[in-house]
Amino acid sequence: MQITLSSQARPLNQYPLYWAECFGTAAFLPTSREEMDLLGWDSCDIIVVTGDAYVDHPSFGMAIIGRLLEAQGFRVGIIAQPDWHSVEMFKALGKPNLFFGVTAGNMDSMINRYTADRKIRSDDAYSPDDVGGKRPDRCSIVYSQRCREAYKEVPIIIGGIEASLRRIAHYDYWQDKVRHSLLSDAKADLLLYGNAERAIVEVAHRLARGDTIETITDIRGSAFFIKDIPEDWQVLDSTNVDKPGRLEKQISPYEYVDQSSCEVSTNEPAVVEVKLIGKLEKVQQKLEKRLKTVIRLPSYNDVSRDPVLYAHANRVLHQETNPGNARALVQNQGGQKIWFNPPPIPLIMEEMDYVFSFDYARVPHPAYGSARIPAYEMIRFSVNIMRGCFGGCTFCSITEHEGRIIQNRSEDSIIREIEEMRDKVPGFTGIVSDLGGPTANMYRIACKSKTIETACRRPSCVYPGICENLNTDHSDLIKLYKRARELKGVKKVLISSGLRYDLAVESPEYVEELVTHHVGGYLKIAPEHTEQGPLSKMMKPGMGSYDRFKKMFEKYSKKAGKEQYLIPYFIAAHPGTTDEDMMNLAIWLKENGFKADQVQNFYPSPMATATTMYHTEKNPLKRVRRDSEEIVTAKGEKQRRLHKAFLRYHDPANWSMLRDALKAMGREDLIGTAKHQLVPAFQPREGSEYQSPRRKNSYSKKHQQNKRTKKGKILTQHTGLPPHQS
Repeated sequence: MQITLSSQARPLNQYPLYWAECFGTAAFLPTSREEMDLLGWDSCDIIVVTGDAYVDHPSFGMAIIGRLLEAQGFRVGIIAQPDWHSVEMFKALGKPNLFFGVTAGNMDSMINRYTADRKIRSDDAYSPDDVGGKRPDRCSIVYSQRCREAYKEVPIIIGGIEASLRRIAHYDYWQDKVRHSLLSDAKADLLLYGNAERAIVEVAHRLARGDTIETITDIRGSAFFIKDIPEDWQVLDSTNVDKPGRLEKQISPYEYVDQSSCEVSTNEPAVVEVKLIGKLEKVQQKLEKRLKTVIRLPSYNDVSRDPVLYAHANRVLHQETNPGNARALVQNQGGQKIWFNPPPIPLIMEEMDYVFSFDYARVPHPAYGSARIPAYEMIRFSVNIMRGCFGGCTFCSITEHEGRIIQNRSEDSIIREIEEMRDKVPGFTGIVSDLGGPTANMYRIACKSKTIETACRRPSCVYPGICENLNTDHSDLIKLYKRARELKGVKKVLISSGLRYDLAVESPEYVEELVTHHVGGYLKIAPEHTEQGPLSKMMKPGMGSYDRFKKMFEKYSKKAGKEQYLIPYFIAAHPGTTDEDMMNLAIWLKENGFKADQVQNFYPSPMATATTMYHTEKNPLKRVRRDSEEIVTAKGEKQRRLHKAFLRYHDPANWSMLRDALKAMGREDLIGTAKHQLVPAFQPREGSEYQSPRRKNSYSKKHQQNKRTKKGKILTQHTGLPPHQS
């Protein structure tokens, strides 16, 4: 087997179109044979099987992949939320000519189905009328099995968020054990991780020209089975790359860019230039060598038995996430070797515009009739302006899926979509609900040097502080906001994506534009905690950044003559959080007049760094050793309930538990009715006026009237998941 990788990417719109492009564009991708007949199709080239309802909107993965492949000339069918109890639904569109594409949908199927307390949800925002149970647990595995039963010889390619987060041996919170790679469990032929536009287009064209799925081994962002490691590849054991107690010297993005040598005052510019070019050539040689180097991770058997090796493997994987310098990985899983090519090269602006330019219907498939799909309602009048996040928050899954390099759309492309939404989408009232993405304010923000970005191995550009090489200019975003709100027929443009406030404070002009024109009374931001212990494990900034932003928010709200409130999100029971940390957070909440309504504990999503902390009680942000730092982790139901209760210190249902905890902590001084105390020493009698906000329709009239007053603000609690997993 030969595996040859490239550091270059073929533009998405420069492939010769497949012959079936003569059929043109479908109003909706067909979901039945009747729809195929109306389009004049005798068969589908590709069938996408998804766990979500089919919504033809660029916020839904199946729509983007389907429309992209259609634009390449392929006939694409959709099987959405099929009945998995028999194979018949998987034969509904007939045998695909090229492959089945299987995805669980926009969420990991287990996160979609279960709460952080492992209880079954009754709802599903990605299903018609919010009805739960429309997809099986471990969706990708079940769908792949049924596709194989339907047509044994048809290749199966799995992708989406579930595939991204489960591509290597990973800890599974619901079974409380380490599971194999999803590729192995699903017995698929190929796994594509990340935003897979490049990969899926290349695979489709190669299969169409007669290549077999087994020969497609050189595509970035793919994982597949191998028998033996190719002889022309250098193999590094991961323990030599990140040996406990010693760290291999990595390529430094700073060692070859000497800022002093670039000063105007130098008398030897030619000599400096020669030296700089020489250093860059050496770095380039190192990077090219990496394209023929594979890192051997500890096997499934090793990581499933040894928490230290699990933490080590997770650390190494996250070190290899920059497409500019990442190396291939290989892992033995029960006698099978799985090869993981480096991450895909991010889309450039023209390619992002291409992906979002297709003729999306922007509504659910007509088959759903009047059924309401909550996830669609949420994004119905929103526009995605970028992808990726360089924040590196350890509880978040964006790095593992979208990467930390921001992929931007052009301003013109975004404006065209707003105009299309205004003119075509039923029910548009002039309110754009969001211009955002994984974050609200990373649009067109990147490293000042492409060379430095290519070589950098930092997990975050903003922690522990903002990197000096990061351009924090928000002017392009300000310009976009102004242009959008001045469009004819647009009354207001709201920003509801998560705001990175430590970046925002670097641009007072941005904060003024945001606060003056784009806040609908409340702005939600996510400090996540007040205490340094958990914040250091989250890789989040301290409350100093929050306080700076709060002052600016209040200043510009007052200047605009608006009464607006800042609503902070917090996570309970995150790894590294002690009972005392939660107590101090509760004290902060009370001092600042916040009362959390819906709250949720930390949710260990597959492969996230914080999930590794939860499982191993080791810190993979540092070199992992047998005797390295132990992380305090709230695992038992009792302690997780206590941490959650601290966030709802005002709820009488929690007072008894909190009193016991405060006594055990020696903090009886916080029990009482004084202003500085958390909980009273008494329990209210039955029938008292107080009722928990969790009990729907049970608010007192007085509470309802005061709901929007500055004191006693009501918070909707953060889930601890990225936007596409919330």
